[in-house]
Amino acid sequence: MPWKGERDPYKIWLSEIILQQTRVDQGTAYFEKFISAFPNIQQLASAPDEKVYKLWEGLGYYSRCANLLATAREISNERHGEFPKTFDEVIALKGVGNYTASAIMSFAYNKPYAVLDGNVFRVLSRFFGVDIQIDSTEGKKYFSTLADKLIEKKKPALYNQAIMDFGAVVCKPALPMCGTCNLSKHCIAFNFQRVALLPVKKKKIKQQKRFFNYVVISCKGRVLVRQRRNKDIWKNLNEFILIETNNTASIKELLERNVFKKNITSTEAPFVSKTYQQKLTHQLITVIFVHIKIAEPFATNDFIWVDKKGLEKLAFPRVFHSYFKDNLVSLNL
Repeated sequence: MPWKGERDPYKIWLSEIILQQTRVDQGTAYFEKFISAFPNIQQLASAPDEKVYKLWEGLGYYSRCANLLATAREISNERHGEFPKTFDEVIALKGVGNYTASAIMSFAYNKPYAVLDGNVFRVLSRFFGVDIQIDSTEGKKYFSTLADKLIEKKKPALYNQAIMDFGAVVCKPALPMCGTCNLSKHCIAFNFQRVALLPVKKKKIKQQKRFFNYVVISCKGRVLVRQRRNKDIWKNLNEFILIETNNTASIKELLERNVFKKNITSTEAPFVSKTYQQKLTHQLITVIFVHIKIAEPFATNDFIWVDKKGLEKLAFPRVFHSYFKDNLVSLNL
């Protein structure tokens, strides 16, 4: 991992924000792209929003990207590019919670703050035989107190990295290496055959099903696009005309509900894409695209007309790239 052993708080902060809700193998490539494009926090702060969102494209949880920009600009403008050095100042930054603040203080400044990620929760839960839900308020408080008691005061960065690596490599979620583990003799979960039962988590939230129907209006090599601004998934990403329904809808219904139906005069029948799906943590989004070609463009308030080059510069949800891959040629852009 390119951030391992890193002491630059900017790079540690960037890696931690990326790794929130992202696997290490996926996040590594994004970290390297961001460092290449923005070697320091001032360059990230001065970058246009669209460029940063385009680099973030595909990582999901786009509020992280908004927080990234807000924090970078705060540090650049109000702190002259100098990253804060106390825990209270770091945790006050937008998008930074206890875990991220502890990681920055430990790895950048070698301060004795215990880092609690999923690996550490698992190691502590199994070793001490704790069956408190790790994602409950009680559990977070309990394990935080326990981790603080265990932190190696003289070498906190080394200790934190060691226990995280131990959880990732030895005390794994599935098929942990108990047979060769040098801690198994003292591990309560191992000695009482409870390894598979720990750690304990809350029951999963039921997945919400949503149906997104996109009307793609094209004219003379351009399509209508807008940026999502509402407080919902994919905020600040771009999309076509969206009609959300409670279930699958007919083309007639979609065209009737299309806000621009009065502006559409088409001699061709609408083209309907295949059905796409994108799974989010608590949502399953089913998507279809209805493509309509019109003869003359019309003016709009929230939407803009964009050609192929313009589309390539804009950030879209991942499901759009599957659609583009299948249909960009037929869009005649």
